[in-house]
Amino acid sequence: MLRILDARTGAPVPAAPARRGGLARIEVRAPGPDLTSLRVLLTADLLARALELNGAQAWPTLATTLPGELRAAADALAVRPFEEARGLAWGTGVPDAVLVVAEGEGAAWPGAGPVLVVAPVVWTGRTPGAGEAGPAPLSALLADPAALRLALLCVPREETARLDEAAVGAAAGRLAGWRGAVAGWARSPSRPVPEAVRARLAAAWEDDLDMLEVLDVLADVEADPEVPDGARFETFAYADRLLALDLARDLGTLA
Repeated sequence: MLRILDARTGAPVPAAPARRGGLARIEVRAPGPDLTSLRVLLTADLLARALELNGAQAWPTLATTLPGELRAAADALAVRPFEEARGLAWGTGVPDAVLVVAEGEGAAWPGAGPVLVVAPVVWTGRTPGAGEAGPAPLSALLADPAALRLALLCVPREETARLDEAAVGAAAGRLAGWRGAVAGWARSPSRPVPEAVRARLAAAWEDDLDMLEVLDVLADVEADPEVPDGARFETFAYADRLLALDLARDLGTLA
């Protein structure tokens, strides 16, 4: 069962209805346009993907109209489109909707469902095109959207993410290495995801969306000589249903 830390109570609570296949509504408040709002959208996207992997039906909705720049950045980061919630009564038919908000929005949260709070993102590098430190427009940070997504996944949601060119560059290097490895493993006969690995992955995302542990599981699978290449491929493909890093992008590019 996927459990999240509810900011209302400080306690972990289920993120979906008890009935398997039940509808889990997610409401997102991300006014933006900035990196923090982008991280809020990314968190809601991860929650929806994790719920679906666990057999629930996720219904992500927006409580705010997204600025065009923020919507474009979310699309670039493979955040799936959310339904506009305007005109929808809060909790109609789904009284336990999860509200996903940025840290510092105050405690005047609508509804009675759990609240998932996302810490801010601070860009500490040079502003692209300006040559100086300071806030950067989202469009200037999207040269490699998947690397930015991975860089955000590498910081626990409850911690402020301080990003710069080095952090995004490191994520890009890690991503390139994994994509190359996945393309190589795809040339071997397919093997199922090892049950112990599948259980570790599920335990990680079910524990308040612990993305760091998900990434650690993948690193362990990559390094474990006992895991067949075909099983490595299937493991990374399975995890990418949650991570959305396009890990199989380079299939067929190896000589």
